[in-house]
Amino acid sequence: MTKDLRSLDVERHLPAAILAQRMDRFRATLRSASIRVTPQRIEIFREVAGRLDHPDAEAVLRGVRARMPSVSLDTVYRALTLFRQVGLVAARRPRRDSVRFDGRLDSHHHYVCTRCGKTWDLDAGAVRVRHEPDACGALGTVDEARVEVRGVCRACSEGGAKKKRQRKRGGGA
Repeated sequence: MTKDLRSLDVERHLPAAILAQRMDRFRATLRSASIRVTPQRIEIFREVAGRLDHPDAEAVLRGVRARMPSVSLDTVYRALTLFRQVGLVAARRPRRDSVRFDGRLDSHHHYVCTRCGKTWDLDAGAVRVRHEPDACGALGTVDEARVEVRGVCRACSEGGAKKKRQRKRGGGA
């Protein structure tokens, strides 16, 4: 079932049952790779895996520090790099200056705001992907196709319109 983008602005966190499944996968993946499951790694993964807004490392740090004040940005970056290497998160680059992390690994697409860089999930069925095997055949096989829809999100669009109205009235930035 596809959700309207307006509801995703408010709903930033996953249902507890889905987060629990991701946490189980996290523990199993680290243990099978003989990597220690530390309290810091647990909280950093919980922050990424439990969010729908594809946080960058700084947003992960802010969320983790609410529960674990002593964690550093370096620890967050190291953990996120490790999680990416073992296949627990995917890195997305909606803009050149930032990397956002996605705890959802099933096939899905993204809507990316070109102003603020926020990223929302779109269920795979919500976007039709045209496969053109003839065009890809010369290059190799296709294992997966992902769509990234880019535009200006409602919040940025409405914020920009509000600023224009204020300027026309001579009152503000």
